[in-house]
Amino acid sequence: MLAILLIAAALCYTFGYMVRDRRQGWAILIAMLIIFIPCLFGCVQVEQKGNPLFGQLGIDQGASAIQPGGNMEGKEARFGIVNSAIWATATTAASNGSVNSMHDSYMPLGGMILMWLMQLGEVVFGGVGSGLYGMIAFIIIAVFVSGLMIGRTPEYLGKKIEAYEMKMASIMILIPPILVLVGTAVSVILPAGKSSILNPGPHGFSEILYAFSSVSNNNGSAFAGLTTNTIFYNITQGLAMFFARYWLAIPALAIAGSLSRKKIVPASQGTLPTHNLLFIVFLVMVVLIVGALTFFPALALGPIVEHLMLAGS
Repeated sequence: MLAILLIAAALCYTFGYMVRDRRQGWAILIAMLIIFIPCLFGCVQVEQKGNPLFGQLGIDQGASAIQPGGNMEGKEARFGIVNSAIWATATTAASNGSVNSMHDSYMPLGGMILMWLMQLGEVVFGGVGSGLYGMIAFIIIAVFVSGLMIGRTPEYLGKKIEAYEMKMASIMILIPPILVLVGTAVSVILPAGKSSILNPGPHGFSEILYAFSSVSNNNGSAFAGLTTNTIFYNITQGLAMFFARYWLAIPALAIAGSLSRKKIVPASQGTLPTHNLLFIVFLVMVVLIVGALTFFPALALGPIVEHLMLAGS
């Protein structure tokens, strides 16, 4: 697990070294950790609480001297809940896709955390480099928005952020949600998409949402209750993978090319620092707000309503 996260996390430091300001790299790493750590502890906590329906039926959920009990469905006894949840959050945050437990068997909110980490665009660590340039796209937007709010010139690393960079960053952030939400919507409308659902209701919707979140954000894990080896899903998810890969790389390279041609502007009183705690918090809020506003309606139809059904029963 450390090896999965190590290179992606280390690239934050590498970025700071390459731009000759290591504080910028540390700021990005801290922003990633601020998002990742609460998701990690949240997933562990949700899984350790277990299924409330079992408690109402008087069913023992596996409590012992070494295992506190909880939702052990789909998890190996040798790993238990904590190690399974740690692995699940680490790999969904890191574009890895490997599993040591069945994500489809997680509690609704636990599964929601896993798919939400992907839906953010794999910017929390992400793959080797892919998480870093995704986070830089959010940084460009955060710099631009904060500049508008306080009347400072939008700059990052001494380069002015102008309309072209904003357009390219917007494309990078908009394409994955469009692919995820449109693919999910088409799949729940057409009979070819609905015929693969083995678990009807909100959980079936969550399985489709997870599938398109995974293929559109370069992960590879799945809620296994959805039969995706069909002509419909092979085509739709193949298209999602194609457009999510190339149409993110192209605007990322366009931003790099545009900034490389610009001259460095010396820092002044009108320059917004992008390495201090204030900007880190602002960056995290931009990432969370974009993710929440984009996917909250879809998550409300799937894992959130499933959780409310369990709690209300």
